[in-house]
Amino acid sequence: MHAMVEQKTCIQCGLCPTICPQVFSLEPGEPAQAITEEIPVEWQVACQEAADNCPVDAIDIK
Repeated sequence: MHAMVEQKTCIQCGLCPTICPQVFSLEPGEPAQAITEEIPVEWQVACQEAADNCPVDAIDIK
């Protein structure tokens, strides 16, 4: 499983790193970022929750 944040869509609300800080980060004035490595099994549920709750559907999980 991998996560990607659509940079142009992200509104920097901070929800994804709040739900899953192991995968997502947010720097002031920048769109959210996701780790580039394979997401470990123990983080996958939280990662999917972050994607499902993104208010602008900027997170793509594959």
